Amino acid sequence: MQYQFTKYSTIASLVTSLFALPNFAVAADKIIKIDGSSTVYPITEAVAEEFQKSTKTKVTVGISGTGGGFKKFCRGETDVQNASRPILQKEIDACKEAGVQFIELPVAYDALTVVINPANDFAKKMTTAELKKLWEPAAQGKVKTWNQVNPAWPNTPVKLFGPGADSGTFDYFTEAIVGKAKSSRGDFTASEDDNVLVKGVVGDKGGLAYFGYAYYEENQDKLTAVSIIEKAGKPGVLPSKATIEDGTYQPLARPIFIYVNATAAAFKPEVKAFVNYYLENSKPLIEEVKYVALPAKEQKAVITHWKALKPGTGFGGKPEVGVKIEELLTRIK
Repeated sequence: MQYQFTKYSTIASLVTSLFALPNFAVAADKIIKIDGSSTVYPITEAVAEEFQKSTKTKVTVGISGTGGGFKKFCRGETDVQNASRPILQKEIDACKEAGVQFIELPVAYDALTVVINPANDFAKKMTTAELKKLWEPAAQGKVKTWNQVNPAWPNTPVKLFGPGADSGTFDYFTEAIVGKAKSSRGDFTASEDDNVLVKGVVGDKGGLAYFGYAYYEENQDKLTAVSIIEKAGKPGVLPSKATIEDGTYQPLARPIFIYVNATAAAFKPEVKAFVNYYLENSKPLIEEVKYVALPAKEQKAVITHWKALKPGTGFGGKPEVGVKIEELLTRIK
């Protein structure tokens, strides 16, 4: 049977009965459907594996990219959505039209990592202005060599690799570097599979790509991470657990999310149990797959937010650079 909420207040009224249910009161024939971001996938897949061992509940985790996953989520086809950027206004509208309400939950921090081929010994540091010059729409068909980005660099052909347009990583990178989400040159090799991007850079001396920090960590013996200079006069900063936590790796550090279908949260005990398990047990798994777990204070705030079943988003329908988790949660009324 399909249930839908007509008003957000009806969700809050279910809190007491919902959280009185046992955490693992689930049956083996229940299926939890998850899709979305390839960046968030390693965390959710790791959590799903452990949850399935504990409960014998089947959990399927797909990789359609953040945008592709939201299309399914807003049609009510999935219970949980992995997202490497916040929900966009058009997706909010699509969910509303379909009667799908959602609970937005930050689960970890990531750092978009710009990588080059190890043979590249000149672009180990790049300013955000240089990255913009390389990736902005005006560069298409025109900026083809490294010396066009910086005259001190050699006349070596540039070969670019990046996520596809359905990727939340693409949205966040373009917002942070170009200044507008989805604003990018189109003449680059695009793939939702980060391993394709890794192979592309490894195979081309002039290659450059960007993707989540975990994929760089997995392949750091084959790639060189670029040190990012946020503004003129500032030092270059490499992505790391320390620079993500202290806020110095800007503007490419970001929170990553899961979105939970509010109807599924209220009427499917297995979904409630899965999200409880995710929030309470994911820290070692997050660190194991090379992401940065939320600090204890922020994690406590997220759990409180989840238990209150507050639907909606703390964003204005677009990616936002430099947001703090606790501030984000207070925006959702």
